[in-house]
Amino acid sequence: MVNLFDHISDRNKDKLLKLLEANIFTFKKDSMILSTIKEENVIGIVSSGYIQIVRNDYNGNRTIIEELEENSIFGSMFSSISNDEYDIVTKEESKIIIIEYERIIRSSNNNYSFYNQFIQNLLQILSDKINEKNNRIEILTKKTIRNKLLEYFKIISKKNGSKNIYLPFSFTELADYLAIDRSAMSRELKNLKDEGFIEIKSRKITLLY
Repeated sequence: MVNLFDHISDRNKDKLLKLLEANIFTFKKDSMILSTIKEENVIGIVSSGYIQIVRNDYNGNRTIIEELEENSIFGSMFSSISNDEYDIVTKEESKIIIIEYERIIRSSNNNYSFYNQFIQNLLQILSDKINEKNNRIEILTKKTIRNKLLEYFKIISKKNGSKNIYLPFSFTELADYLAIDRSAMSRELKNLKDEGFIEIKSRKITLLY
């Protein structure tokens, strides 16, 4: 996974953040932080921690739209977070860097080699983000709970290069992420286990197929 500051020294990273007039915020676990980046045309960078973009519709249904770990990026250009149904929640203490898009595209920045490296990294991360969204579409378009689970497991297994999958969140949150009923998902996981497709031990899932 590409780090936004790959091949940029700590010294040049500090210069870069100053050049881009970045703002850095630290949030406690379970903080709602959307109001901090509500403005249009800003990019958020998860410097450390883990956050989720969630949607709560008018019926009270909760869906995890996106998981964002360290080095992930987010913002109004990448996610539909301007809608009032959305929020951003920190799942652990997190440090967030906020940069205005206009600061990033200033032509005068091209004079700095560390800025050009930053743009290369950013474009690679955007490419990876598009792939992740395409994977999410593949999951959500599956018609049955079983196929949604198996598609999710396949994608994570391929990404990690292992048949051992460690869920980054609870099973309740997995149901929210897959947009399926928690009880129905639990029954299907049991069926998959009984039929020899998977083994389950806490949040560790081993693929046997």
